[in-house]
Amino acid sequence: MFTDKYHWAKLTHLQVGRYAEYAVKMELVRAGLDVFTAEVDDKGIDFVIRRDSCTYFDIQVKSVRGFNYVFLQKDKFALRDNMFAAVVAFFDGKPPSMYLIPATAWSVPSALLVDREYAGKASKPEWGINLSAKNLPLFEPFGFDVGVRSLLGDDDDPPRGPIP
Repeated sequence: MFTDKYHWAKLTHLQVGRYAEYAVKMELVRAGLDVFTAEVDDKGIDFVIRRDSCTYFDIQVKSVRGFNYVFLQKDKFALRDNMFAAVVAFFDGKPPSMYLIPATAWSVPSALLVDREYAGKASKPEWGINLSAKNLPLFEPFGFDVGVRSLLGDDDDPPRGPIP
């Protein structure tokens, strides 16, 4: 029997990232959305999802182990209505936690969602996520099921629990 089911520390950085991307894709497909994978990830888009013949969303997936900082380069992650960051957090001994953050959420930076310019420095400007025990409650509005309901156009409906 597989006893280390949620022992994420034993996976490489690449394996964790791949797991996160596939987990997000599978949940979006399960919700009834079409998923189209980018052949080359040079624009900061891991895949595109389609709600209907006229509505598309770009998704950038980020994975993080434990409490840590995650960032998205501003030149590849524009603050627009159809851009989302899917964040998958891995804590040893627990199943992954998934979040879906609309890019426009960074329009008003907070303790969780930060804006870093790095003017005059080697680092490129970025949007950041300060994932810490203190900031974890700030992540709740970006729960994956809530975000998916928004993508489906059901965000005006009251929460109905997990996606069927």
